[in-house]
Amino acid sequence: MPSHFFDVAAAAAFSEKKMTKINLFESPRMFCDVYGLEPGQAQTQHVHEGSDKVYFALRGTCVVTIGQDKRELHPGELAVAPSGMAHSLSNESADRATLLVMMAPHPSFKG
Repeated sequence: MPSHFFDVAAAAAFSEKKMTKINLFESPRMFCDVYGLEPGQAQTQHVHEGSDKVYFALRGTCVVTIGQDKRELHPGELAVAPSGMAHSLSNESADRATLLVMMAPHPSFKG
C-alpha cells in the first residue's frame, strides 16, 4: 500500500554527476519530487505547457530564473513557474541544496 507520509530529508539524494530527482508521489493530477543539487549543478532552462511548477527550498540556496526574473531562493522560500514560462535552477553556492518540487497537472504521468 502506498504511503501518505514522507520523510523528505531522508529521501534527498546527491550525485557528483548531475542533479538528482527523487519522486515521492505522483498521480495524473500532480507529482512531488525532491531535488538534490551539489555546488555547480543546474537544471537547464525549459518550459512546461499546461503545467505549473513549484520550487520550495528546504536546505541550501539556489538561483531560480523564471522568465526574466532571477532570484536566490533560501530555505523556506517558494518560487512558482507558471505554465508556458521558461524557468531554470542552479546551485551557485558552495553547499548542497535540497528542494521540494511539485508540478500540476502532471505533464507525463505513465502510471
